[in-house]
Amino acid sequence: MQRISAQNLKTLHANLRHAPRDKALVIVHMGTCGIASGAQEVLDAIVSAANEMGSAGVKIKTTGCAGFCSREPMMTVELAGAPPVKYCDLNAAKARRIYCDHVLGGRPVGEYALGVGCESTY
Repeated sequence: MQRISAQNLKTLHANLRHAPRDKALVIVHMGTCGIASGAQEVLDAIVSAANEMGSAGVKIKTTGCAGFCSREPMMTVELAGAPPVKYCDLNAAKARRIYCDHVLGGRPVGEYALGVGCESTY
């Protein structure tokens, strides 16, 4: 198999960053630590809120552990053109508020945020 160079990876990353995408991406972290802490309740609340309040242009997906087991349940919200926000110590009520205020309203909920931005720098 042919190796890919660092420059090719950077080019691919730049192309993907500028590709058209959904208005919002909501990622609920569902590693074993998250599930044990209540991530399923958070996911159910997000799906319910999307059904009730609308989900046009919103993609909801799950992923594994985010690496901060002591801060689970966690989710990340990415709005087009804005840095991602990672939320922690969630429950159903907090998840619904984040969906309403951040996902639909574009206003991050600071008191639930663990951090803003990507984990890597280029």
